[in-house]
Amino acid sequence: MNMFYVMNGKRLKRYFLMTVGIIFAAGVIYAEKDNITVFAEDQPAAIYSVPTDKKVVALTFDISWGEKRAEPILEVLKEKGVKNVTFFLSSPWTQTHPDIVKKIVDAGYEIGSHGHKHGNYSTYTDEEIRTQIETAQAILTQATGKTPTLIRLPNGDFDKRVLRIAEQMNYKVIQWDTDSQDWMNIGTEKIVNRVVSKAHPGDIILMHASDSVKQTHEALPVIIDQLRTKGYEFVTVSELISQTELQGKTVQDKTAMFEKLDASAAK
Repeated sequence: MNMFYVMNGKRLKRYFLMTVGIIFAAGVIYAEKDNITVFAEDQPAAIYSVPTDKKVVALTFDISWGEKRAEPILEVLKEKGVKNVTFFLSSPWTQTHPDIVKKIVDAGYEIGSHGHKHGNYSTYTDEEIRTQIETAQAILTQATGKTPTLIRLPNGDFDKRVLRIAEQMNYKVIQWDTDSQDWMNIGTEKIVNRVVSKAHPGDIILMHASDSVKQTHEALPVIIDQLRTKGYEFVTVSELISQTELQGKTVQDKTAMFEKLDASAAK
């Protein structure tokens, strides 16, 4: 007796696309295997956010060049009474803008390192990575009176070697869960909506105070007001980390793989 199985065309197409997607994802994972690390006790990890039920978030600002945008942002923070913020300063900028650095220090804000040369550290040798971190550390320590223990690497770029070396030098590598995209100057309203809609308990929010951002000082007061309306309090990154225990978290930028999958699907 002959038996025939007839499959619905749409279902067959769906199974085919699922199979292709799985194969592609496996290929991406294999290709990026050297850049993917999962938090574990025996290996270092970058921190994107901290798991907590408390409605706390960390506003963070990177500064690497310019002198026009930092002070207006400092004024907004002062006017809004936000006392707990973390600034990641590049050491060359720190050297050339001691007056603004002093204002950040005098305001009591936390300062982390944004490295020395603004390049991709994953492309450097181990010795070069150490030299860049050490150079920035010496300059920031002299300028602020405190040795930084947090670092946000230029361009958010790192690999397992960078993480390992940073940990050996007593640094925590800090990334972010919410990117304001203020550096793209996407418009004040869009910056506000991105931050307010994506913010969550334990979130680290990426913003900038370099001259490349032209709308951050306009979006910031609205962001502060709307997050407070939602019940959020602002803490430094160190306070955020100290409030709760770190749990397992993917080190690679979480959006990277999905962007590759989306780009492939769109072709």
